[in-house]
Amino acid sequence: MKYKADAVTMQVIRYALEAVADDMGYNLMRMGRTTIVKEIMDINCGVLAADGGILAQAHLCPLMIFSLPETAANMIRQVEKFNDGDIIISNDPYLGGQHLLDVQLFSPVIIEDKPIAFVANIAHQLDMGGAVPGGVAGGLTEIYQEGLRIPFVKLYQKGEEDPQIFSFISNNIRIPEKTMEDIRAQAATTMIGVERIKALVLKYGQDVFLKCTSMLNQYSEKKVRAFIESVPDGDYTGIDYLDDDGIVDTPVKIQLNVHIRGDEMAVDFDGSSPQTKGNVNCPWSCTKGGVFYTMVGIVDPYMALNSGTFAPIKVSSKKGLVTNPNLPAGVTARSQTMTKIVEAMLRAMSGVVPDRIVAGSHGQACTNNFSGIHPETNKRFSYIEIQGGGGGARPDKDGPDGQDLHLGRFMNTPVEAAEIEYPVMIERYEFIKDSGGAGKYRGGVSTRRDIRFLTDVTWARYSDRQKFKPLGIFGGKDGSTSSLILNPGTSEEQKCKSKGVDQIKAGDLLSICLPGSGGYGPPEERQLQAVQADVIAGKISVQSALEDYKVVLDENLNIDKTATDFLRSKKEALHEA
Repeated sequence: MKYKADAVTMQVIRYALEAVADDMGYNLMRMGRTTIVKEIMDINCGVLAADGGILAQAHLCPLMIFSLPETAANMIRQVEKFNDGDIIISNDPYLGGQHLLDVQLFSPVIIEDKPIAFVANIAHQLDMGGAVPGGVAGGLTEIYQEGLRIPFVKLYQKGEEDPQIFSFISNNIRIPEKTMEDIRAQAATTMIGVERIKALVLKYGQDVFLKCTSMLNQYSEKKVRAFIESVPDGDYTGIDYLDDDGIVDTPVKIQLNVHIRGDEMAVDFDGSSPQTKGNVNCPWSCTKGGVFYTMVGIVDPYMALNSGTFAPIKVSSKKGLVTNPNLPAGVTARSQTMTKIVEAMLRAMSGVVPDRIVAGSHGQACTNNFSGIHPETNKRFSYIEIQGGGGGARPDKDGPDGQDLHLGRFMNTPVEAAEIEYPVMIERYEFIKDSGGAGKYRGGVSTRRDIRFLTDVTWARYSDRQKFKPLGIFGGKDGSTSSLILNPGTSEEQKCKSKGVDQIKAGDLLSICLPGSGGYGPPEERQLQAVQADVIAGKISVQSALEDYKVVLDENLNIDKTATDFLRSKKEALHEA
C-alpha cells in the first residue's frame, strides 16, 4: 500500500511516535533496579527530529522532556559522526541538562547513512558521585561538589559497550552495581526505540514520514498561535519566592514578565534575583521548560507536543540571574526554582485567562536521600523519597490531594516497597487536615509521612515552602506551609531546614509534612454538601467549616441550614458594606 502525507496519516504517525516514547518509558521502568526508576518513575523518553527538536514524548515526567532537545542541539554540533548503534551519554546542565543525577542517552535512527531522527531518554540515577551520597543535597555552592559531570561521549559505539567509559563512571559513583544497571536499562530502551522508528519509516516511507512530522509541527504551532492571538495584547507579571538558597537565609525572588503581541508571546525574567550561592540555580533548559509546561497546560494539555508547540513563545533571561546561571553555579536543587517559575507564570496569566489557570500548588520538590549501611547485608544503600503535597484548586473543581509537583508528576514509593528494600519503618502516611486553602473550590490537602530509621543514615534533601504559603486566588485562601521535624513530640524534637545535609541516628523518627495548596474563589460560595463531605472525610475540621466556609454542623455532622444561612448572609452583608 502506498501512503500519502495527509491529515489522517499525520495523526496516525503522531500517535505511533507517542506509543514508541511511552513503550520506551514503561520498558525502562520495568527494567529499573532502583525505586527512583521503578516506583517513583523519575524518567522520561522522547523521539526527536534530525535537528534535535521534539517530535513526541512519553506521558511521564514533564519537566525532563524539555532538556532533551536543548541537549540534543548541542550534541549535534559537537559529535562529528553518528553511526548505527551509537548511544551518546551526557548529564551536563550547562550543555542542556537538568542536574547531574539526571542522565540522558541519545541514539540516532540511521537511514541511508544519515540520522533521520533520534530517540532519547532521561532518568534520575541513584548517585553520580560528589560531596554527598545520593547527590540531592541542597546548600552546595558549586557544580563540582555535586558529582560527575559527563560531556558528550559514546557510551556504546555501533552497538557495543565502551568498557572504558563504563569503568570511568563506575569508579566515580557509589553503588555502581545498581546505577550502571539503570544506565544499561536506559540504553536498552533506546535500542528498542530505534528499531520501532525504523519500522515506522519503512512502513510509510521516508518522504511521507518527514512530511508528516513537519505537518505535525505546523499543526501544533498554528494551535498555539491561535490561542495567543485570542488573548488581549499586554504585559503581565507574576512573582513568587523561594524561602532561601540553602546557604543565605534570605528569600529568592522569581519575577516572570509576559508580553503578548498578536500571535506571539515573549517571556523574560527581569526583576528576578541574581544567581545564588546555594544550588537552587535553574539551568536554561529548565527555565524554558517551566514556561513551556505552563503554556501547554493553559492552551490544551492533550495537544500534540513538539517543537512547533513552542515556536510562538520566545523565552529570554539575562545571564547571571537565578534563571540563567553562569558556570560553576550549583544547580542540584533547581526544581525549587523551576516550580516557582510555573507558579509565577500562572499568576501572570490569571487575570488574562482565569478559567484556564489554577491556584498556587505546593510548588516545591521535597526530595530526600537517606544513605547508610544496611544492617542485614552490610552493603551501602541509598533510599530516595519524593513526597506529594496539595495541587492548586481549579476553576471548576477542587485541587488534587497528595499530588506531586506540577512538573514532576512522580509516583510515590509504596510503604511496602520502601520497607522491603531499606532498613526503615513507615509509621504514618496520611493526609493533613486543613492543609488545603479554603475556597469555592478547595485547595488540595497535603501528606505527612513519618519514617523510623533502623540504622544510622546521612540525610540529604532539598525542599521549600516553609516560609511562603501557596497562594489562593480570586478570594480563595492560602494553603499551608511545609515542615521537616525530627523526633516530633519528644524532648529531642528538632525543626530542620528545608535544604541541607544532616545525620540521623538509628531509632530516630523523621516527620515529612508537605504544603497544601491555595483555594479558588470565596469559601462561602462552596456548596454546603461539599463542606460536609470534607469534614466527614477528615480533610477539613468542624472549626474550619465554621470559620472559613460559614457552615454550621451539629454533633452528628449534619448541616444546620438555618444557622448556616444566617452566617453566610451576615458575611455577604459585611462584604457589601
